[in-house]
Amino acid sequence: MADLSDVEDALLRLAAGVLYPEGPAAPSILGSTLRLYRGWPQGATLDADLAAGIAHVSIFPEARPQAVTTRFADRWEVVDAPPPGLSITVAGHSATVAGSAHAGQVAGLMVGGIAVVHRTAPGDTPEMVAAVLATYLRTRRIVTVEGATLTVAGGGPMVGRVVADRTARRETRRQRQVLRLSAWCPDPATRDRLVGALDGQLSAVDFLDLPDGGRARLLFRGSSVFDRSRSARLFRRDLLYSVEYATTLTQTLPAMIFGDMRLGGRNVIG
Repeated sequence: MADLSDVEDALLRLAAGVLYPEGPAAPSILGSTLRLYRGWPQGATLDADLAAGIAHVSIFPEARPQAVTTRFADRWEVVDAPPPGLSITVAGHSATVAGSAHAGQVAGLMVGGIAVVHRTAPGDTPEMVAAVLATYLRTRRIVTVEGATLTVAGGGPMVGRVVADRTARRETRRQRQVLRLSAWCPDPATRDRLVGALDGQLSAVDFLDLPDGGRARLLFRGSSVFDRSRSARLFRRDLLYSVEYATTLTQTLPAMIFGDMRLGGRNVIG
């Protein structure tokens, strides 16, 4: 789920990309040290840095409470249904396992109405999956294995399938918070350059990507200037943004590999 801290981090990363376009190991757009962080500045540290010509950019939520904006149905929705990386190819009475046997997949064989399945785990290989399926089948059939191919003697029709787990998300609440992005600078020229770069780039951003896979709506709400006397060496300008984001729950849904249902008084398995 996404928390206010995730939203602040997302805005921080966005601002860092503007102020350090070549990465944090390269110089900032000022060509000098620039401190970028969440939270309110520490007074003594800020005063010392401003005296040394070091600017700060902080991100802090407004004191006003969050507004609840919930308006969507509270239900589970599948948000990620990746195709399986593993495959099973059947030719006659033989089945060959291939591909990537990463975790979160279920590989299965149905031979003459008998179904066996294996949930893959980290470290599995196609050869291991074939060996496990063969072990399960040997309780009812004669099975030989060579590498990633298994052969069933006289086992009847064979079907091979692989399915992958899916991710579902449920939105339990939606809220809007105003965040204040403040530039604390030692002179007006530094302030104008910093805020001009941030304002220009952020004006083109409509959504912030969040770690839970959701997106937060970003809207500009205004700007304000706070200047103290020149001797205090503090020239500040704030950019205010409202960010609307969802609180969510996620869960992993297993996929059905073989179904068993009754039609017209007889069982149909597929």
